[in-house]
Amino acid sequence: MAKQTTNLNSEVTIFLDELSHPFRNEIEQLRNCILTANNELTENIKWNGPNYCFNNEDRITMRIQPPTKQVQLIFHRGASKQPQPKDKIISNKSKMLIWKENDRAIVTFKSLQEIERGKTELTSIVTEWIIAAK
Repeated sequence: MAKQTTNLNSEVTIFLDELSHPFRNEIEQLRNCILTANNELTENIKWNGPNYCFNNEDRITMRIQPPTKQVQLIFHRGASKQPQPKDKIISNKSKMLIWKENDRAIVTFKSLQEIERGKTELTSIVTEWIIAAK
């Protein structure tokens, strides 16, 4: 059984309950994976999906709208555009990361099995991202 995290936000859970999303199991797996990667992350709703903050700064947003056959995690440095770093903000060479800019990347999951296979890699990406985006 996967380790359950205690810092799930009940407002996010209620939002997801009302949504009846076809990828609910995948969303729950990702919520747990992200929140157990760094216990200082807080969860809220932003852009109609779960969002993860470090020190009240948005860092990871889950794209679940419109309900499709995938869930995406957008790794970023907050809502407002910032000057681009010269290099990618993390050195992780994961093939999961699709870079949009040097401070923004997307990871896409199309199944629960993909999430399970990528959990360790995703945890290390979350950890690196939070440190780099401080």
